Amino acid sequence: MEKIKVMVVDDSAVVRQVMQGILDREPDITVIGAASDPLFAIDRMAKQWPDVIVLDIEMPRMDGITFLKKIMAERPTPVVICSHLAKHGSLVMMQALEAGAVEFITKPQAGIKHFLEETSSELVAAVRAAAQANVKQLKRAAPQQVAPKLNADAILPPPLGRAVSHTSARIVAIGTSTGGTQALESVLTALPRGCPGIVIVQHMPERFTAAFAARLNDLCRIDVREAQNDDRVLPGLALIAPGGKHMLLKRNGPGYQVEIKEGPLVNRHRPSVDVLFRSVAKYAGKNATGIIMTGMGDDGARGLLEMRDAGATTYAQNEETCVVFGMPKEAIKLGAACKVLPLQEIPLVITHN
Repeated sequence: MEKIKVMVVDDSAVVRQVMQGILDREPDITVIGAASDPLFAIDRMAKQWPDVIVLDIEMPRMDGITFLKKIMAERPTPVVICSHLAKHGSLVMMQALEAGAVEFITKPQAGIKHFLEETSSELVAAVRAAAQANVKQLKRAAPQQVAPKLNADAILPPPLGRAVSHTSARIVAIGTSTGGTQALESVLTALPRGCPGIVIVQHMPERFTAAFAARLNDLCRIDVREAQNDDRVLPGLALIAPGGKHMLLKRNGPGYQVEIKEGPLVNRHRPSVDVLFRSVAKYAGKNATGIIMTGMGDDGARGLLEMRDAGATTYAQNEETCVVFGMPKEAIKLGAACKVLPLQEIPLVITHN
């Protein structure tokens, strides 16, 4: 198997050394170079181009965001952002995601060596995920799974039969991961204020979902916000599950509200798309529309099938418009999607379904 070629760009010699040691231990990854700033990186990349770039933001001579934009304009390459600004500068991270970064890791300002060694699996997983992104549709073997992979049963029992509906209120549930920040922006900015209420799981760590929702709220005609426990699902409102917690739908008389709860990782994610979709199948049934979009892995595939079995109309984003055709592909394989659509048609099914 061809190894994933990685370039590490960070002004800290310790970070470069530790990252290279972590990544070179993996049989499917090789670090082809490490540079202290983007200009050195450009020189090295001219000789051998990487499959993935691991990039800091604050660096001398050229900052990481500028370098990211340059790379995406000249030769699009999957980029993993690894920066302490992921914690203290969410706006900067939103800019990085908007510019094309596909994964990100938060690192502390102190104790970096210990942090990287303790979270080495997160770095390796991010590099592997990034290697599958981009228009090149790179094919890599999935990483070995060591920890138990829980399903939605860990949070909510499976639905028994179709939901009993005493309401005609429509609801839309969307699940997405890698590439989803750009895809959600494309979909939500196209929606009118009177669209059905929307509940969304975007795989994203804590602290980022609030800033992401606020940014979308500034761009969209509908209201967008990070969900809080017992928020009502209303027309013209999109609720985004908070990072680090699961979001479930529940009934509130003739309408719906969300429940935000702790719990174990499901499909290695929290929030999990499967958890949201299962709750929508249980409580909304035929009144729901389910949409699974770009992302790595299979989270949401079984939940979308449960929605379809409960009478919901379901859709999957097509391969051509996905950054990573993982989650939609798995849903399609299960027969969970009533129809496969390009990204630009998804707003139409939300408003006219």
